[in-house]
Amino acid sequence: MRGQGQTKQIGAVAVAGALTLAWVLVGCDSVMEGIGESLPTGRAEPCPEGGVRLSEGEGNAAMGLRVADFQLVNCGSAAYLLEGYPEIRLLDGEDRPLQVDIGHGTNGVTSSAVDGDAPPRRVTLQPGQAATTGLLWRNLVTDSSVPAVEGRVLELVPKPGAPRLTLRLSAPVDLGDTGKLGLSAWSALAR
Repeated sequence: MRGQGQTKQIGAVAVAGALTLAWVLVGCDSVMEGIGESLPTGRAEPCPEGGVRLSEGEGNAAMGLRVADFQLVNCGSAAYLLEGYPEIRLLDGEDRPLQVDIGHGTNGVTSSAVDGDAPPRRVTLQPGQAATTGLLWRNLVTDSSVPAVEGRVLELVPKPGAPRLTLRLSAPVDLGDTGKLGLSAWSALAR
């Protein structure tokens, strides 16, 4: 009897191991897709026209005050010069432009001093280096008759004359009915 129980345990462990291996070999793609991730393909994404790539950085949403940062990586082969502020535009989920007051620094969103108020500086990105810019807003509804604004797409022109970059946001810019957004100047991303 004792030997038979051990055989069942060993068999159960072997089946569990085989199922785990099968999941790893076959089911990983569908599981990763289900959580919004994909497996690396080994192919590098081509560098967009203009030599820079835009990506979402970290965000923070504390007590209605929201911040999000965006990174611009020089994926080209030459130095890329930035100075001042990018030109941005928010679009809704159907790619329609939103009416938003976008101002430099905190733009009256908060009276507290934050990093977004730092003065603009010249930033030179060598190939592979990155710069960051940030958005600051409040998720606040003060008038229920005014529709709440929610940005789902960010369009950004890094500097005058550069091609427009478009980024679908993983988390919305949920402005409520404030219609006000602060924008920080470009700064070098510390790595």
